[in-house]
Amino acid sequence: MPVPFGEIGIVVALLIVCLVALMLVLIARREAAAQREQATIDVAEIKNEARALLADAERRTARLSEREDELAAERRAHKELERELQARASEVAALQERAALAMSEAEQQARELLEASAGLTTEEARAELVRRTVDAATNEAAAQVRRAEAHARRTAEAKAKRIVATAVQRAAVATSAQSSITVLRLPSEEMKGRIIGKEGRNIRTFEALTGVNVLIDDTPDSVVLSCFDAERREIAQVALESLMADGRIHPQRIEAAYAEAVASADERTLAAGHDAAERAGVSGLPTELVSTMGRLRLRTSYGQNVLEHLVESALIAGAIAAEVGADIATARRAAFLHDIGKALTAEQSGAHAALGAELARRHGESPAVVNAIAAHHDDVPVETVEGVLVQAADAASAARPGARREELDQYVERMDKLEQLVTAHAGVRRALAMSAGREVRVVVEPSEVDDYALPQLAVAIAKHIEADLAYPGEIKVTVVREIRASATAG
Repeated sequence: MPVPFGEIGIVVALLIVCLVALMLVLIARREAAAQREQATIDVAEIKNEARALLADAERRTARLSEREDELAAERRAHKELERELQARASEVAALQERAALAMSEAEQQARELLEASAGLTTEEARAELVRRTVDAATNEAAAQVRRAEAHARRTAEAKAKRIVATAVQRAAVATSAQSSITVLRLPSEEMKGRIIGKEGRNIRTFEALTGVNVLIDDTPDSVVLSCFDAERREIAQVALESLMADGRIHPQRIEAAYAEAVASADERTLAAGHDAAERAGVSGLPTELVSTMGRLRLRTSYGQNVLEHLVESALIAGAIAAEVGADIATARRAAFLHDIGKALTAEQSGAHAALGAELARRHGESPAVVNAIAAHHDDVPVETVEGVLVQAADAASAARPGARREELDQYVERMDKLEQLVTAHAGVRRALAMSAGREVRVVVEPSEVDDYALPQLAVAIAKHIEADLAYPGEIKVTVVREIRASATAG
């Protein structure tokens, strides 16, 4: 009976499976053998490494034991050295005690011998030594101070002169003093006849209204207005210029021109203030301050127009501030406003510096500007560098040649006051004002003032002059000490 085909297939499949399983078993055995061999090799390597580490540890242990033995030996040596040092220190201390005792005995003997030979006790000798040391130190210090002051003076004067000269040269302004007259150019020669009028009616009317003398024949092609009142002279100038521009000159027209000139006075004041502020480089001023500044166009000080002086001072202060690194805007503003109080002195009592500072404070000016205005004549202490620059600019503007004039009586009085102020100092024999009051020579009594006191006396006199004497520019103080000895033979 034939075998079914399906059973044969199953048998073949089982045989194939058995074969595959047998092959897998063989492969697994090979891999296990290889792993066992590799494990054996790894174990051998680990054993070798462990043996090497063990040997290294044994070597390190041996070296550590040797090092400990060496340290123990060193400790024993250090202890022996310390004991030896302590013994020697005890010996040194004993020697020092014996030496100190011997020195004390020697000093006592030397002191007794010195006192016996010199005739002075120890306290007296010490006091004499201290006195001589103090005298020597004082003389040396005075010499050092003189040298330092001389060097500082040379350096400071040279730098200050350079800065002031640079600032003054940059401010190209007029320096001629104002007088009590105003000169008007005539457009033509026939204008003189119109101004005089028929039988002199026009000129008499004009002089009666304005209170100004009109001088026509003194100068060709010009008319001179003469009056000590600057406000009247300005009104007359404006009215006459208006009449000459219109050409119609008669009593009724003169009255109308005069009324217009009087009515426009406030406008001219404000315009003058704005123009001066613009020329000085100062902006942002309140209208009341500008108007007050404009009033100063009619004010003079020793013949110098105050408003022009303020513009010049502002330009000089700004230039100096730029040279020394100060605040240029503050310096200009303070210098421009420093004499604003002069416009108020006719209405209020008090010094113009204090009045100007109070006015500036009320209108919101900065504390630096207010202090510079109040301190420009040293009425109060100066608190800022800009305040010092305002003082310098004020003096530089007033000291320009031709800027101011001074009457002879006032000049003589100032010279006498300067000499009397200097001779009031102790030790001064005689004082002589020189160079129009720019220098004062001081001769001292040599028995009362020594050489070391000369610098201090010169500084004291200079500070006294600054505090009590009003003057433009600067005054140089030279102190002279001279000793003369004479003898007659025969």
